[in-house]
Amino acid sequence: MASAAEQMAANLSWSAFGKATELRQRIWFTIGLLIIYRLGTYIPVPGIDGAALRNFMDQAQAGIGGILSMFTGGALGRMGVFALGIMPYISASIIVQLLTSMVPSLEQLKKEGEQGRKKINQYTRYGTVALALFQAYGLAKSLEAGGLAHDPGLFFQASVVITLVGGTMFLMWLGEQITARGIGNGISLIIFVGIVAEIPAALASFFAQGRSGAISTPVILGVIVMVVAVIAFVVFMERALRKIRIQYPRRQVGMKIYDGQSSHLPIKVNPAGVIPAIFASSLLLLPITISTFSGNQTGPIMSTILAYFGPGQPLYLIFFAGMIVFFAYFYTHNVSFKSDDVAENLKNQGGFVPGIRPGKRTEEYLDYVVNRVLVIGAAYLAAVCLLPEIIRHQWSVPFYFGGTSVLIVVSVTMDTINQVQSHLLAHQYEGLIEKSQLRGKRKEGSAKPRRAPSRR
Repeated sequence: MASAAEQMAANLSWSAFGKATELRQRIWFTIGLLIIYRLGTYIPVPGIDGAALRNFMDQAQAGIGGILSMFTGGALGRMGVFALGIMPYISASIIVQLLTSMVPSLEQLKKEGEQGRKKINQYTRYGTVALALFQAYGLAKSLEAGGLAHDPGLFFQASVVITLVGGTMFLMWLGEQITARGIGNGISLIIFVGIVAEIPAALASFFAQGRSGAISTPVILGVIVMVVAVIAFVVFMERALRKIRIQYPRRQVGMKIYDGQSSHLPIKVNPAGVIPAIFASSLLLLPITISTFSGNQTGPIMSTILAYFGPGQPLYLIFFAGMIVFFAYFYTHNVSFKSDDVAENLKNQGGFVPGIRPGKRTEEYLDYVVNRVLVIGAAYLAAVCLLPEIIRHQWSVPFYFGGTSVLIVVSVTMDTINQVQSHLLAHQYEGLIEKSQLRGKRKEGSAKPRRAPSRR
């Protein structure tokens, strides 16, 4: 039987959306900031030879350069001010979360509530600046080595570093504003918009290769079927749940005794969502970025790394899969589903899992269930991300049909729809409360005092 919230969600309509003024403001605010982000991808970094860059990216777009442009919304291919994208922030978040689980002082800071969270966010921003400085300097040196700079030298390096670091920090601020005052996760939406904006050009390039004979018709049809199948599989897995039965005991309120209620604790098969794929991809982008713009100027160490860890290579695929599995477990246990907090909340509310003692035993049982469920979730993430990588390497299919991009687009779309639906539900609840209050006031005001009979 559907719950009251599910019944209300089924009755949502455009009229309800039209009445939700706050939700419309949030949507327009989000769209406005995303438009600013897209405009920023077209503002070039000073000192770049535009013609040489276009020629270079035309050659690299179908391979490694395309992978880089996907996560920056094409800004890296145009060397815009957002060429580094949001990846330094994601990498800094990975490092800070790892340190939080290993350093006792940071772990204690994490338990201090809002103040501790603000300090951890501040450390993440400092880490973002440090990583952005390192990546921007490496990119500036690579641009000089690749012959893409008008006037190589210290001034060019400084201008590139300042511009790219400023662009990354501005993107980080945009993401935080979208999360706080818009809809959905701002960082995920920025990556999502970058991928979606590049899809039309990728489709045109893909079908142009088919017309020229570079890709055969069976391969084109196979890719289309694969994309549809992957999208359906991702939607199914993202909605898959493992429900744990929760029992609440009888309770007495005054002279009445209420029977114990039964509920379910839903655990997603993939509690971490798209985060593990983004984390793993961000770790692999730095050496690829440097090698892409350095051309033939890469040193022996970088050449060896690319020979074994280049896209499509066995070690690259193994490392990519290992990182996805690691971050799936790490992010789930440290961020998205903390079994100790869930067990403590159940204990405080009087709920328990039938046959399991509240407290430590419940925490151990939840860890056992989540670890088993994550075997399926992590394997699903790795399969979705790796299968298109293998196909792209074997048949030179454009990267945009890769599993990571499809996973990000589908997952962020579903999360955004859920956010909009939750805002609409909240608006409906507020409307029902206001109606009940007005009805109560009207009933109180309708009762008029009786007049005494007039004397004649």
